[in-house]
Amino acid sequence: MSPYRIRFFSRLLLLCSVFFCTALFAEIQSEQHSAPSLNQEYQLGSGDLLKITVFNQEDLSGEYTINGAGQISLPLIGDVNAKNLTAKQVEQGITDKLKPDYLLNPRVSVQVLNYCPFYILGEVKQPKSYPYVDGMTYLNAVAIAGGYTYRAKEDYVMVIRMNDPQKRELKLDMDERVLPGDVIHIKERFF
Repeated sequence: MSPYRIRFFSRLLLLCSVFFCTALFAEIQSEQHSAPSLNQEYQLGSGDLLKITVFNQEDLSGEYTINGAGQISLPLIGDVNAKNLTAKQVEQGITDKLKPDYLLNPRVSVQVLNYCPFYILGEVKQPKSYPYVDGMTYLNAVAIAGGYTYRAKEDYVMVIRMNDPQKRELKLDMDERVLPGDVIHIKERFF
């Protein structure tokens, strides 16, 4: 096969990937902005943006980003641990801190506005961090990063999960779902 045909087919593949990603994002944007299915099970981590509402207390309500230590800092009660907890558990923690000294019967709501980004490294054309989108697979993540380089292994990815304290690298299929904070590594093939 001539170099011109190879270049033509690789450009065609890249163009198809871009159209696929555009269609995927249009469908995702038409759905609800936050991910309720992920919201109940998802363990919060550094970089997540939370909307905290303390009903009838505008001074305590607002948007808070979880810092590198896994905490959010609220007026009156100070730091609240949020790392590796669900939104419901953070609600309970804030309620417990407010109840004895500041409010008689506090009602608190915690909603995840933006999940921490995922990172893609290795043999992709644009390795960097990208915003997390619920329902995205590793193949979609590669397409968002501009597609594979010519020397990439395309049948699996190596992933380090954000909430894994041992930071083990997992070998996963391309059709599995990306989680917030995933560090995705596309390996190089040797032949």
